[in-house]
Amino acid sequence: MRPTILVSAPRRRGRIAYHLTRMLVRGAGGEVRRVRPRTGEIPWDGARGVILGGGEDIDPRRYREEAQVEARLDPERDALEWALLDGALRRGLPVLGICRGAQLLNVYLGGTLHQDLQAEFPRHSPRRQLFARKRIEVDAKSRLHRALSATTLRVNSLHSQGIASLGRGLRVCARDALGVIQGVERSAGPLCLGVQWHPELLPARVEQRRLFGAVVRAAVGDATQASSDVSSARRT
Repeated sequence: MRPTILVSAPRRRGRIAYHLTRMLVRGAGGEVRRVRPRTGEIPWDGARGVILGGGEDIDPRRYREEAQVEARLDPERDALEWALLDGALRRGLPVLGICRGAQLLNVYLGGTLHQDLQAEFPRHSPRRQLFARKRIEVDAKSRLHRALSATTLRVNSLHSQGIASLGRGLRVCARDALGVIQGVERSAGPLCLGVQWHPELLPARVEQRRLFGAVVRAAVGDATQASSDVSSARRT
């Protein structure tokens, strides 16, 4: 049986990213349910994993700061994904955060963001790069490395904000040449990764497909463990 992965998406935009994510999850053996602010509900029944998609910037008040730049915000989406992430971590489900999703993971765990990356890293280009042109280095001892099977790779770049101080229990597992954090993870417990790029927009690259495969495999493992726990409870 295919594990169900909940995928968050913007209220109206992000259709291409969502459908590519759905394709990659299905290709890895999973099924997808979309979660959007439009419905305001989280279909937890049967869910075995969560992917937090990209989109609007996170309201700075979530990490106890005032707005420093003009940004497109969606407080309802912030609240919905906060509940989605909270529920996933409490249930021990695997989590993958993509771009905004990686930032939300960091903020949820008490970290902060650079609201204007170019102010912190003057050589950071604000230009959106859909193609895989940015080179990043992945920690060879990280879970992200095990998922990607790659230490060096090229990624796209669609972000103007980034992770500043780390949230509780997170470690940096990838950076670009400027030192900007490109990946964070939890070292222990269920799979919990955040990547600053958009792997779903690079479906032709095998290492990006592996990332979704890692989420589905972790979800299958979670389902197997849950089934084993139920069987054990019945025997006792």
